[in-house]
Amino acid sequence: MKVYKSLFFFFLVLVSAASFAQPTIYANQVGFDARGPKIALISFDHPLTRKTVFNLINTSTQQTEFTAVLSGPEHIDEWTPGKVYYRADFSTFNTPGKYAISVTSDGKTIVSYPFAIEDNALAKLTISSIIHYYHKQRANTPQELAADAHIHMIGSDKTVDMRGGWCDASGDVSKYFSHLAYANFMSPQQTPLVVWSMVNTSEAIPALLKQWNIKDSLDNEALYGADYMMRALSSDDYFYMIVFSYFNKDPNARRIVGLHANSVTTDEYQCAFREGGGMGIAALARISQWQKHGKFTSQQYLDGAKRAFAHLLKYNTKYDDDGKENIIDDYCALMAATELWIATDSSLYRDEARKRAQNLNKRMSAEGYFISNDSNRPYWHASDAGLPVVALTRYLDKEKDEVLRAQALTTIKKSLDYNLAVTNKTSNPFGYARQSFLYQGKVKDGFFIPHDNETGWWWQGEDARLGSLATAALVGGRLVYPQKNNWGVNDSLATYASQQTSWILGCNPYSICLMYGFGKTNVPYMHSNFGHGSEIGGVSNGITGKEGNGDGSGIDFKTEDKGDEWRWTEEWIPHAAWFLQAITAMAQQGGN
Repeated sequence: MKVYKSLFFFFLVLVSAASFAQPTIYANQVGFDARGPKIALISFDHPLTRKTVFNLINTSTQQTEFTAVLSGPEHIDEWTPGKVYYRADFSTFNTPGKYAISVTSDGKTIVSYPFAIEDNALAKLTISSIIHYYHKQRANTPQELAADAHIHMIGSDKTVDMRGGWCDASGDVSKYFSHLAYANFMSPQQTPLVVWSMVNTSEAIPALLKQWNIKDSLDNEALYGADYMMRALSSDDYFYMIVFSYFNKDPNARRIVGLHANSVTTDEYQCAFREGGGMGIAALARISQWQKHGKFTSQQYLDGAKRAFAHLLKYNTKYDDDGKENIIDDYCALMAATELWIATDSSLYRDEARKRAQNLNKRMSAEGYFISNDSNRPYWHASDAGLPVVALTRYLDKEKDEVLRAQALTTIKKSLDYNLAVTNKTSNPFGYARQSFLYQGKVKDGFFIPHDNETGWWWQGEDARLGSLATAALVGGRLVYPQKNNWGVNDSLATYASQQTSWILGCNPYSICLMYGFGKTNVPYMHSNFGHGSEIGGVSNGITGKEGNGDGSGIDFKTEDKGDEWRWTEEWIPHAAWFLQAITAMAQQGGN
C-alpha cells in the first residue's frame, strides 16, 4: 500500500508541475511593418514531442488568418536555464489589422498581447509620441529658463546664456553634449545626436510625416535643438559640454562643467569631436540647408558649424582627455566633415571627410570588428555601436570617387557581416545583438557590455545600442546587400534589425515594453525636478547583464534597487533618438 501511495503522490507532483509549467509567448507588443520580418517566441519547460502550430488571430473578428508550425528548439541557458524556445515566424503574412498569437499545448491555449500589422507600422504608431517625449523634455520651465539665461562656468564669475535643450533623462535634468569623456572610449552622443536624428527623419520620410500631420512638429523640435547648440557654441568656437544640475532642486546650482567619475565636476567643459563636438557640427551643418530659422538663422547655423570645425582641427587632441584621438573622434569628425561637405561642396571638408573615412577603414580588424585605439581594444559601445557604419553610409551619399567608395563599402560589409556572425555564434532565440570586447586582457564575446570598464561605474541597459545597430543594418545593408523586399536588405539583416526593435517593444525575457505608454507592461514612472520625468514615447535604458558579473554575462532587470534602478528604468534621450533612426530606416523603403 505504501508503494501505491508513493506512486500516487509522485503522480500528483507531476500533474501539479505540469499545470504550472505554462508556455509563454514573447512578442513585440506594438506592431510589425507589413513588409518586414515578423517573429515571436514561445518558451516551454521541456522540448516538444510533436509538431506544434501557432495561429495568428484577428482580434476584431476573432478569426484565425494564418497558421504555421513552430520551429526550434533553441536554448539560452545563460539567461533561462532549462527553458526551450520555439520560433513563430509569420513574416509572409502582411494583411493589415490587429492580431494576437495563439498557441495550444497539452490542452491549454495561451494568447499574446495584441499588436498591429500595417505598412510602416512602427513609424506611424510611435513617431508622434517620440516628438511628444522630446517636447516634454524641453528645459523650458520658468525656473530653468531663468537660471540658464545667466549660467556660471565652474570656478568662474563669467555667465553665458544656455537656455533651451532637453533634459537628459527622466531622472536627470542636466543637459549634455556628451558625458563619460574621461573614460575616452565610451563617450555617447547625446543632444547633438537627437538633433541630427530628427533632421535625418525629416529628410528621409517627408511625405509620410506630412501624411501623418507631424512634419512641422518634428522640424520645430529639431530647430529648437539647433538653437540650443548655437547658444552652447562659445565665443572661442568650442561647444560647452555639460550644464550640470548636481541633482539639486535649486536651478541656480547649475553650472557649465566637465565630468569625471561619480559626478566629480571639472573645468574641462570643451567638447572634442568625440565629446559631442563632431555631431554638433554635423547637426548644425545639415539643418542649415533647410533655409528655416529658429531663434537663429540658417546662415548662423552653417557659420557656427564652420567655426567649430575649424577650431577642432587645431585643438581636438587638447580636449581629448588622454590627448589621443580614437575611433569615436573618427566617426564623429567624419559626420561633421561630411555634412559640411554636403552643405558647402568645399574641398576642405571633402579632404577631411576622406581622411576620417580612411581612418575607419584602417581600424577594421581581420575578425570584422573595429579597433577603438591604436592597439587591440575592440570597438564596442553602450549606445552608439552602429554609428561608424551610419557615418560611412552618410559619407557615401556625397562621395563619388569609385576607389574610395569601394573601400568604404568593404568596411561596411565587414562590419555588418561581423555583427551577424557574433550574434549568431551561439544559440540566441531573441536575436539580441552580441559584441566583442576586451575583458581582463582577452577578447570576449557577450550579449551585454562589460560592467568592469573604463568608466569605473557606468553600465546600464543598451536600448540605444540596439537601435543604432538596427539602423546600421538597414542603411548600410542597402549599399552592400541590396534586395527589393525586407526594407531593401537581405533576410538576415532585416531579421537582425527587426529583432532589436522588437526586443525594445516587449519581445524580451521580461516581456517588458521599454517604450513608455506602449504595450502591455512598462517600467514604473520616474519623477524628476521641475516637473520633468517619464514621458510617453520615451525609451528606458532596458535590460543588462547580471549585476555583479564584471564581464556582463547573465541577465538582469530591476525596477527597484535602492536608488540604482535607473540602470534599467530611466528614460534617456539617445534611446529614443536611435529608435527613431531605426524605424525611419524601415519606413524609408515604404514611400517617402
